[in-house]
Amino acid sequence: MRLSLRAAVPLLAVLSFVLVAPPAHAAAPGYTALGDSYASGTGTREYYDNSGCQRSPHAYPVLDAARLGATLTFAACAGAKVPDVLNGQLGSLNASTRYVTVSVGGNDIGWSSVIVQCAKPWPYTCWGDIDKAEAYIRNTLPGQLDQLYTRIRAFAPNARVVVVGYPRLFNGVECNAIARISPGEQAELNATADLLATTIKARAEARGFGFVDARGPFTGHAVCDAVEWINGTSLPIGESYHPNRNGHLGYANIVEPALRA
Repeated sequence: MRLSLRAAVPLLAVLSFVLVAPPAHAAAPGYTALGDSYASGTGTREYYDNSGCQRSPHAYPVLDAARLGATLTFAACAGAKVPDVLNGQLGSLNASTRYVTVSVGGNDIGWSSVIVQCAKPWPYTCWGDIDKAEAYIRNTLPGQLDQLYTRIRAFAPNARVVVVGYPRLFNGVECNAIARISPGEQAELNATADLLATTIKARAEARGFGFVDARGPFTGHAVCDAVEWINGTSLPIGESYHPNRNGHLGYANIVEPALRA
């Protein structure tokens, strides 16, 4: 998910994969990381290039590829939606692919625009925006995910595929004077995050994929917690409400065992 709104992810940016190889091994397993900014590493403030995809050396796919001794095809791109992954990120998948991770869905429900609306000062509210996001999760997203997951399995029939979920962002405390998100709005946004997580989990498990639930591990590390794994409102604004480097380390620690399972 990305705070700045995008009409679409440029095709060239989606196709500009980054290959990250481990130390020399004769037959390193292949690992492809798919998805949006939560997979690419937006929020860590250091990126490989200026493609707009914001792929970071601190992102959990890079950390886990090193731990697994795998050659990483880093296809994830900030701003990606399910159709972008379908149409632009699956090119490296094949019968020899060993590991696949995928994190996508947040941009499809308009999560960034919902948070922007919630952060506006009174008398603006975001209840209607939250309702629209939840309706999309219930009515449209499951079919999109089914299509994507089916395609991933067809292209990578032998891979261990792990779907990586999104965390709750808030702890109910207002600590940022720039963005006013009330405790009530925070609670409802967290409820929407729960709905998104359970929906993604159900579709992943229906396909036989693993699912990594980030909500538990990120509890106590939300925006305004003493040790944040999620950036609050930040400059540049696109870094906001994304995992920081500690957050990606947290992700790496829960994704690695799921890939090894």
